[in-house]
Amino acid sequence: MKINERDARASGHGVMKRIRLGAINRLAQGLFLLLTISTSSSVNAQETGHAPLLLHAARVFDGNDIRTNTSVLVINGRVARIDTRESFKPSNAKVIDLGDATILPGFIELHAHLTFQHVPADTVLKHGITTIRDVGGPVHKPYGGDGSLRVLTSGPIITAPNGYPIPMLGDTNIAMAVSTEKEARATVRDLIDRGAVVIKVALEPGGEAGAPWSSSHGHGHGPGHQDQPAAEHAHTNHKPVYNASHSKQAWPLLPENIVKAIVDEAHKNNHQVTAHLAEARGAQIAINAGVDEWAHMPCDIIPESLLKKAVAQNVKIVTTLDTLAKCSGVAHNASTWTALGGELLYGAEVAHPDIPWGIDAQELIYMMQMAKLGVMDVLRAATSKAGRHLNLPLLGTLQRDAPADIIAVKGDPTHSLKILEYPDLVISGGKIVVNNFGNQQRVSP
Repeated sequence: MKINERDARASGHGVMKRIRLGAINRLAQGLFLLLTISTSSSVNAQETGHAPLLLHAARVFDGNDIRTNTSVLVINGRVARIDTRESFKPSNAKVIDLGDATILPGFIELHAHLTFQHVPADTVLKHGITTIRDVGGPVHKPYGGDGSLRVLTSGPIITAPNGYPIPMLGDTNIAMAVSTEKEARATVRDLIDRGAVVIKVALEPGGEAGAPWSSSHGHGHGPGHQDQPAAEHAHTNHKPVYNASHSKQAWPLLPENIVKAIVDEAHKNNHQVTAHLAEARGAQIAINAGVDEWAHMPCDIIPESLLKKAVAQNVKIVTTLDTLAKCSGVAHNASTWTALGGELLYGAEVAHPDIPWGIDAQELIYMMQMAKLGVMDVLRAATSKAGRHLNLPLLGTLQRDAPADIIAVKGDPTHSLKILEYPDLVISGGKIVVNNFGNQQRVSP
């Protein structure tokens, strides 16, 4: 605390002494309050999930493989050990015996519009997503992961002047238009400084048949979430737009030189670039500019020659197959992509009106049907592969020192992916958020 010494001197030595004594008393009171708060916070942390926790279940998916007769020990918000059930000796850990259930890492959603569409984060968390990447919304530093949803962001989409999504949604907190390489580089640096974990660009002329940005859509939530409110969060103001292939009014695209500048500046700062693209022209620009990721499976059919080039560049594609299921080219692109050896990552576009606010089982099913992936590949795409893609290799796994972001479902999700939409246990950073196994809890002797 600062004392105005000039005023103190003016008031005489006695006043100065009283001021000093008062300051000392206030300092002592402040230290006592700080210690009280710290002690209280420590107690609360123990009560809300940071006490040691031991989970037993019939099956554990550790982010890579299904293991049986395996248990998970959580200490201080992280996975401390994963081993056979018999190897754990009695301790002071709280034990939850889940029985015929499956433990998995919390899912990682790589394509969400949570903040811009005002979707409640706690609803998403309770439905099995423990980490999201918000792509196209307000920029902020990463937060959450300790009893709350972990939220990463790209910040606003970099686009051409009056390019997508500005004609539909404006530019406030969702898009930033750039006209020169210098402006593009400055924008990338600004977004990174403000917390963006990835840079997103728009390469979207509009007009692709079946794309949600090219026609009006209903505002239902999709299957399975009875606790969600009405869909005020949907793209309420979308209007039908022209077909770009039959109109001179197609949305302008960023030119290749500016996209190259964006990619170069992002890479200099150890960040990747993801591109919203849906047809061949945008794909060609992305490939030529060295874009790292496609934010959607393209809506129109992409020539196999372009897909081969993208695979050779180690491009990743975030699926969003459920969102774009009405597009004419999505199934063809998905199957061709995986046949060429391309890698897919899970993303369902949480906040789109047809997508549940949490794990989207239909997205997982489409990944199997359209992309011809096995169920284990699908689960990896939503957990361990996504964590590695975010340069957080322990995230999305259940291995030693991984964040204790954990879900569990009754039964075996490899037999019915739908049950993943209704997790019976959700843990974020070691803190229990949902627990429907309450009657099976006990404390080890």
